[in-house]
Amino acid sequence: MRLLEAIQDRRSIRTYTNQEVPANVIEEILEAARLAPSGSNTQPWRFIIVQSDEMRSQLAQACHNQQWMNQAPVHIVCIADVQAQYPEVRELRIDEHSPEPEVKRVIRCTAIAIEHIVLQAQALGLSTCWVAWFTQSEIRPVLGIPDDKYVVAVITVGHSDEHPASRPRKAMHEIVRYESWDGAA
Repeated sequence: MRLLEAIQDRRSIRTYTNQEVPANVIEEILEAARLAPSGSNTQPWRFIIVQSDEMRSQLAQACHNQQWMNQAPVHIVCIADVQAQYPEVRELRIDEHSPEPEVKRVIRCTAIAIEHIVLQAQALGLSTCWVAWFTQSEIRPVLGIPDDKYVVAVITVGHSDEHPASRPRKAMHEIVRYESWDGAA
């Protein structure tokens, strides 16, 4: 599958079949994330694979009780590790209100790796949904994630049991400018 085709076909899926995702497929998805670029090649992302019914249920509860998440056989919890990119930063407790620029930088790098996960899953015939409706204080205790790590997303992965139509997209001239903010297309 060509990359643009995977991008065009990708949808946020919230209804999954009960078909399992083999371990080697999960590893291939994670390999795509591992190969993502990052600032100074620090690779600040960390991933927790959640497959047990109990832990997936706890994650769904921490994500504002989004019970549809339980249908997906795999949850990939994607974490930004500030220490990986900034080892000199100590005693940092981060959350949604953290002002430190280092936090924003590792979140950006981790987001690149997450999108690699989503697109690789799509290319392998799987479906995903990027879940980000949670707070750090609710989701970190579920998996024992330290306070100096930032959960960026939970990616649900599985075989789709729905086929939503594509959603409208803005025209290029509405989103692209040249040379400056005032630069027209």
